Amino acid sequence: MKRIRISLIASLAVAALLASCSGLDKMNKGAKDVSYSVNPPVLEAHAGQVNLDVTVQFPEKYFDKNVSIEATPVLVYEGGETAFPSYRVQGENVEGNDKVISSTGGTYTYSNSVPYNENMRVSDLVVRIKATKGSTTKDFEDYKIAEGVISTSELVADQGAQSTIGDDAFQRIIAQSKAADIFFLIQQSNIRGSELKKEDIAAIKEYMKEIEAAENINFKGIDISAYASPDGPTDLNSKLATRREKVAKDYLVREMKKAKVEGGTDEALYTLKNTPEDWEGFKELMEKSNIQDKELILRVLSMYSDPEVREREIKNMSETFDVIADEILPQLRRSKMAVNAEVIGKSDEEISELAANNPSELNLEELLYAATLTDNVDEQLKIYQAAASQHPKCWRAENNVGCAKYAKGDLAGAKAAFEKANSLKGGVAEVNNNLGVIALREGDIAKAEEYFGAAAGAGAELDNNLGIVAIHKGDYDAAIRYFGNSTSCNAALAKILATKYDAALSTINANTMEVGFKYYLKAIVGARTADNDMMFDSLRKACELDAKFKAAATTDMEFAKFFEDATFKSIVQ
Repeated sequence: MKRIRISLIASLAVAALLASCSGLDKMNKGAKDVSYSVNPPVLEAHAGQVNLDVTVQFPEKYFDKNVSIEATPVLVYEGGETAFPSYRVQGENVEGNDKVISSTGGTYTYSNSVPYNENMRVSDLVVRIKATKGSTTKDFEDYKIAEGVISTSELVADQGAQSTIGDDAFQRIIAQSKAADIFFLIQQSNIRGSELKKEDIAAIKEYMKEIEAAENINFKGIDISAYASPDGPTDLNSKLATRREKVAKDYLVREMKKAKVEGGTDEALYTLKNTPEDWEGFKELMEKSNIQDKELILRVLSMYSDPEVREREIKNMSETFDVIADEILPQLRRSKMAVNAEVIGKSDEEISELAANNPSELNLEELLYAATLTDNVDEQLKIYQAAASQHPKCWRAENNVGCAKYAKGDLAGAKAAFEKANSLKGGVAEVNNNLGVIALREGDIAKAEEYFGAAAGAGAELDNNLGIVAIHKGDYDAAIRYFGNSTSCNAALAKILATKYDAALSTINANTMEVGFKYYLKAIVGARTADNDMMFDSLRKACELDAKFKAAATTDMEFAKFFEDATFKSIVQ
């Protein structure tokens, strides 16, 4: 009897197992009837991620009421695979909290992402299912639901990041002026001998001789402003100011004759002005003084505009006015004289010759300017290195050494130079931009973005670099804004990724560089817009200019529908 019970239990167990296997086998066999709607049909990489959006449609009478499923989308490629996070669904009789699929059918929507790697370009997206019924688990056969990954966003060219030069302050024509004052006694306009012995008068006379002697200094004119102090009758002050203007001019005309300055006596080169009552000068001197009642006097000036009223109110402060008469008013009885000239700097030819053969004869600004006179990067580097050697504390010279090295492809050398420039003067927009360029080229997008954030004012180069970062982050509209009117390949790429194909084509056509990358992008536009002639012609040109695009195109899902096309094969093989 006992033996019979064991046999019965074993038979029941076998029957249950067979029933379980039967249900799982049926679902495995019918898995081909489950539909998967993948959006987009070919996966795409954006911001370094491959996003998967798929809607699973289970048909009627497919899902066993007692089965639960763990499904894992997997990208399978040569040398490996990458699995997306799994999702679970279950039949009506299964205890659990997963999405229930009834015997009448149902849908499940799934979204997730995985980091992109280059091998995914040629891959199969399969669904790997593990089904469980009771104590029995069965692995279904992998079911392919999509093929390949479009990785056009990964074409962004970090080498297109632009460094920023520290600008020179070179001026070929530099305005110069030498000034002197002649002071007069109260109610007088004659020049005293003591005034002509002052240092500023001696300096202005010496400057006249310098103008005449120097071939690169041109006399440009003389400004004379004569003043009377704001005390006494207005008509008297007007006459005093006019006479002081004349005696100052007569004095300078005589001195110009002595120095033999060309044009020194030309009336047209004299600019004359007189101020009968110099209230502005009075206010300025009062503000700088420590005179008692200073604030009260300044208030009088602000309250009254009538000069007679002002003078009366100030004179009513008898003790204070005595101090004003001694300390302030004598400084207002004057003629201000300025001899103006312009210094003509070296010609471009002279600067270039000296930069090449005797850079020590050039000042800092001339050296920095000299580097802009040549397109030869080696020559630029040599000039900037000379500037850095002669001016070791100049951040611009060191920064520009880094720019030249960056242009030559010497990233390590450029980085060292930029870091030295930063140590010489921190917080400079140009240097921060350039350190960001190095971080970008080293693959550290976050660090690059940090540097770029501190580089406001670095110019168009910064906008270009922020455009590249925006592509890396998958923000293509922002990238388009940053690139603005740029015709670079990266600018065109941003428009392709934003599906603005007409705009992308305009940018590509405006690009005058004959590089394979430009034509490869144009081929992608052709493929996406069903312009087969443009696609073939552009791809052919890209491969002629750069053979690496042959291999790239053979695995680029942008051209998947052409993989078996004879013309396509003739181009890429």
